[in-house]
Amino acid sequence: MELRSYVYLDRLQPQLAALMAKTAMGDIPVEGMASLWIEVMPGVEINRVADIALKQTEVRPSRQIEEREFGILEFHSFSQEEVQNSGQKVLDQFGLTMKDVRRPEILSSQIITGVNPYHAQVLNRDRYGNMILPGESLFILEVQPAVNSALAANAAEKAIGSIRLIDFRPRGVYGRLYMSGTEAQAKAAESAAVEALESHASSLGGRKGKS
Repeated sequence: MELRSYVYLDRLQPQLAALMAKTAMGDIPVEGMASLWIEVMPGVEINRVADIALKQTEVRPSRQIEEREFGILEFHSFSQEEVQNSGQKVLDQFGLTMKDVRRPEILSSQIITGVNPYHAQVLNRDRYGNMILPGESLFILEVQPAVNSALAANAAEKAIGSIRLIDFRPRGVYGRLYMSGTEAQAKAAESAAVEALESHASSLGGRKGKS
């Protein structure tokens, strides 16, 4: 089993928690909970990950995604210790460490200022979070592995509470994050997201490679 992502969020921010709840297949997370996202390859192995993690503590999953290539599990609790303990048990059972986690790689980071009304309409038809308003600035981030988009979203919202979370997409080959606000807010969100991803990558020291 390849450990593609291991993303721990110490405290879910309100917009991210609400968006996760909207798309949850299982237990609904709320603001302030700790959350852990684990992504593995091949996808079927996520069932063993879930079995190990959910039997250790009282953590609850919001989603389990099983695809041919990738499998994703998110679980959460108000207890940071329980979330961390469940995650560590998964690592122990598979004989893995954080050095085995693939380092996140930012593929694209851009800010579009003064979003055109028609552009906003098109984007708003395919989003789960807030709506983009014409004239706002739009921050778009693309990262791999995909689950790291959750880390970027939480970090940006934590730093800039006034930024609006449009959507984040943590599954597939590439993860994407969309946020909007004033140009200053978009730039600050980009800075916070990039800093969080770079810090996470540095802490891992693991493999960097193509998906």
